[in-house]
Amino acid sequence: MPVHLRSSRLRRTLLAALIAASVAAPVSGASSPAAVPAPVPAPLAPLRDADRGTLDARYAATRDGILAAGRMAARHGDRKRAAALRGMADPRRHFLLFDGRDGGRTAEVFGDLTRAERIAVLVPGADTNLDRYWRLRNDSAALRRELGPKAAVVAWLGYETPATVSPAALTTGRADTAAPGLARFTDQLHTARPAARISLLCHSYGSVVCARAAPGLRAVAALVLYASPGTGARDISALHTRATVWAGRGTADWVADVPHTRLRLPFVSIGFGPDPVSPGFGARAFDAGTGGHSDYLKPGSRSLKNIARIVSGTAPSGRGRHA
Repeated sequence: MPVHLRSSRLRRTLLAALIAASVAAPVSGASSPAAVPAPVPAPLAPLRDADRGTLDARYAATRDGILAAGRMAARHGDRKRAAALRGMADPRRHFLLFDGRDGGRTAEVFGDLTRAERIAVLVPGADTNLDRYWRLRNDSAALRRELGPKAAVVAWLGYETPATVSPAALTTGRADTAAPGLARFTDQLHTARPAARISLLCHSYGSVVCARAAPGLRAVAALVLYASPGTGARDISALHTRATVWAGRGTADWVADVPHTRLRLPFVSIGFGPDPVSPGFGARAFDAGTGGHSDYLKPGSRSLKNIARIVSGTAPSGRGRHA
């Protein structure tokens, strides 16, 4: 197909997706997780060390905030949210931050930060919120088991993720808003555990968030992009990061069919540009196996094993696939 025809086809595809999302978003908004009220959380001081006393005090403060949000959800009549929050307030679970408003903001720790030599921060994609948090939690727990006792995993739901079918999922707007918070969070982790190797694991739209945060990620050793629709950057040099950038995609992941282009309109740009697993992007490819869009951290999978190896600072096994 001639280049000009291919470009025209991609433009039409992106415009059609934007129109469909614009129609669907108001319909889905009525039952949005953001509709459940929650109290303003108590302010927390920046995380400056990871000694047991400091962390225990912070975990206790966030637990109080979770319980308060659960009580408000119950008064609102949302029994499902209230039950989920009671589960999150279990003393065996540990949160560095919690805000129940607008679908929820959390950072849950899996493992022991006080002695972690490697820290992986999971940055999720679209449709991740308090009502659908279970998948991010399961992925984080699976990675922690794969990494072993000297590692900690942090599930960072630190932004309002877009709905999969929405205009916001086609632009960098939510990622631009999220990026400064992610950079500050990784800086705090580095301050608390300066000797630990920190990696960012960026799933789907989360790869756009990581890319927008990349210039400010001073303490991150590895940036892992998987299930990515693109990053909004033309190549890794445009990320302006010292981190090693890795990219992988499972052979059954539908995101391979997303048009990898960027359409600039008068007031917004739609799409995220080049495919991170393509040779021209310049990332190091890793073998993500045969899984689908939500299978990258599935126990026993090749992708989980290779992502764990990257977090540990060793080369992944097998040969990565470029598109």
